[in-house]
Amino acid sequence: MPSEKIAVVTGASRGIGRAISLALASKGASIVAVDIDREVTDIVVKELQTLGAKAIGFTGNVTVADDAERMIEAAVKEFGRVDILVNNAGITRDNIFLRMKDEDWDAVLSVNLKGAFLCSRAVAKVMTKQRSGRIINIASVVGQMGNAGQANYCASKAGLIGLTKSNARELAKRNITVNAVAPGFIATAMTDVLSDKVKEELASQIPLGILGTSEDVANAVCFLASDASGYITGQVLAVNGGMYM
Repeated sequence: MPSEKIAVVTGASRGIGRAISLALASKGASIVAVDIDREVTDIVVKELQTLGAKAIGFTGNVTVADDAERMIEAAVKEFGRVDILVNNAGITRDNIFLRMKDEDWDAVLSVNLKGAFLCSRAVAKVMTKQRSGRIINIASVVGQMGNAGQANYCASKAGLIGLTKSNARELAKRNITVNAVAPGFIATAMTDVLSDKVKEELASQIPLGILGTSEDVANAVCFLASDASGYITGQVLAVNGGMYM
């Protein structure tokens, strides 16, 4: 378990990112909660502190190299080191690819893939000196199987899986593991607005017959952040109820 570890979580204030932050904190980790929205970042930091965790917030844009560097610098200044980076920040701009605007392609690739690259590069400088660390990228089942209307999102998540494997090979000699978690259909605030019929249709595609929860994803992240996963790197841990095998 990541007890007394220092974890930086991007996109930490909502949905899966919030669940990951809370789960890591429950295991004893100190959290640097990163989000582009200061108001919601402050809320999750207060929530973590109320639970007894050490936590600070950082407001920044993962697509900006200077912000990625300052994010890691803030973590080191506050806690002295960084043990875990969770690249969770992500966006969607869905449309069929024939109608997809260039700016929607660029925005999704920038946040979901370039953001993970910049944050990983920044933290690797610290972790290589420590000769230890865990980098965990939040991919997606659609990065493995594709999905109509999400060419940009699927490409970004497939690219993130490739980045995971490449970085795992480069950083292994420094005792840094790099893995991905690929969630399937997860119940979040976005799915709450869907009709019961649509939810039933989604669930029908899943062998276990139900949507996953943010906590299911967070549990997988906690495992990959723990000492128990020390001999695992370059892997994609699917949390999808059997939707893709």
